[in-house]
Amino acid sequence: MSTPHEKLAASLVRLEELQRGGRRVFRSNELTRVHRERLVRNGFLREVLKGWLMSSSPGADSGDTTPWSASFWEFCTRYCTARFDDQWHLSPEESLLLHAENTVIPNQFIVHTPKGANNAVELLFGTSLYDLKQRQMPAEADLCEKEGLRLFKPEAALVKVSEGFFARNPVEAQVVLAGIRDASDLLRRLLDGGHSAIAGRLAGAFRRIGRTEPADDILRAMKAAGYDVRESDPFAPQQAFGAIRRAAAPIVGRLQAMWEASRRPVIAAFPKPPGLPRDRNAYLRAVDGIYRSDAYHSLSIEGYRVPADLVGRVRLGNWSPESHEADRQSRDALAARGYWQAFQLVRETVGEVVAGVDPGRLVRAAHRNWYLELFQPFVAVGLIAASALAGYRGSAVFLPGSGHVPPRWETVRDAMPALFELLENETEPSARAVLGHWLFGYVHPYPDGNGRMARFLMNVMLASGGYPWTVIRVEDRDGYLAALEAASIGMDIEPFAGFVAERVRWSLEQGVRHTISSFEA
Repeated sequence: MSTPHEKLAASLVRLEELQRGGRRVFRSNELTRVHRERLVRNGFLREVLKGWLMSSSPGADSGDTTPWSASFWEFCTRYCTARFDDQWHLSPEESLLLHAENTVIPNQFIVHTPKGANNAVELLFGTSLYDLKQRQMPAEADLCEKEGLRLFKPEAALVKVSEGFFARNPVEAQVVLAGIRDASDLLRRLLDGGHSAIAGRLAGAFRRIGRTEPADDILRAMKAAGYDVRESDPFAPQQAFGAIRRAAAPIVGRLQAMWEASRRPVIAAFPKPPGLPRDRNAYLRAVDGIYRSDAYHSLSIEGYRVPADLVGRVRLGNWSPESHEADRQSRDALAARGYWQAFQLVRETVGEVVAGVDPGRLVRAAHRNWYLELFQPFVAVGLIAASALAGYRGSAVFLPGSGHVPPRWETVRDAMPALFELLENETEPSARAVLGHWLFGYVHPYPDGNGRMARFLMNVMLASGGYPWTVIRVEDRDGYLAALEAASIGMDIEPFAGFVAERVRWSLEQGVRHTISSFEA
């Protein structure tokens, strides 16, 4: 007779078969009742709604949104296809958001379909799916698929969205407009529909982001066809735009647009940079002096239980996984050791920055070594596989308790060079520090350690303006994460800029163990 463990193992074998290819969402009838109930009872599956299940983790509590964030878009795709076959699509607005790599999970997912009943289906964690009935499907030439989701093509969606979309979603609008190769596909739709007002709006939008050629093409063609077109700018007057490279991947354009839209509020929030220190050794002694506090707070923010005596033991070399079993097995001790090792490399980078070397170029090269040192102790004792040190992630990551879903892993290798280019081109230290921290975490390039890496990057960039090393305290964790959430979800950088600026002012006022008068004016 099989033991309970053997029965659970058999159910897990069936689940593993279903999960091949990365699937996380399943119909209930894909499992026998016995397998299904056993896997749900043991936390490996969770019911989304009657007849639908998603992968979960036995360690996830009922309030953990991470499994749902990981499964949301797949669930919507599979559920809609099961109910409506291919007779469904998303709105022009949602289509543009997804084309622009906006990964925020909407509170209500609206699907347009002739088979709809104008009915809302309640899902997990306050989300819902609404099937909006429409007369007929759009022309197939207007639709495309992206990871199973049926979207409007960018050209079709731009013709259909309201003027308000541009003011509400300037980053996404700029990314999509920058990705339009020429005006031909837009013009076919504008001319066939006689959309003179929309033509004027799109011409104005192209011109506002610095693309005069498609703007002029739209105006000439519409007027040649006999339409009275009046160009108008649909963006908010105060909206700032930077140039997005033609043919750039959408994630690249997105980062460029986010940076340009956010840098002014950051600069306005910050005190004037003190300038590079005259006494560089004094600056580095101050960095050494703050290590203990920085390590305690940075590791505690990430959930490690790191008492001050452990930080001290690691610093003094009294941490020994080779001879002490407790140290070998302690995840917290391993994290503290990795932080100490990485901190030494970051300190070297800071030393070069205060000597006048370009900080963006330095961090582009150095950040990989910081990451290696953070996790080398875990690999050395066999707690994580050596492949964890390979570099940027090769799978999706999801953030517990956050509505922000980091970009798809396939985009990371485009995103990171773009981020370092932005850092290298930025002239204001405060913008480098705040936007570098935010967007490093936004991309989330590594499987783990992204928060620590982002704070290291922030402090290197602060050093480029002569600002002191600044600690984000664990007691401020909720406000810190809420400010990052406002930036990533609502594109509102002001709370995070204000938060970091306040901590920098405090560090300046305290002196952080080095004399402010040692800085150049």
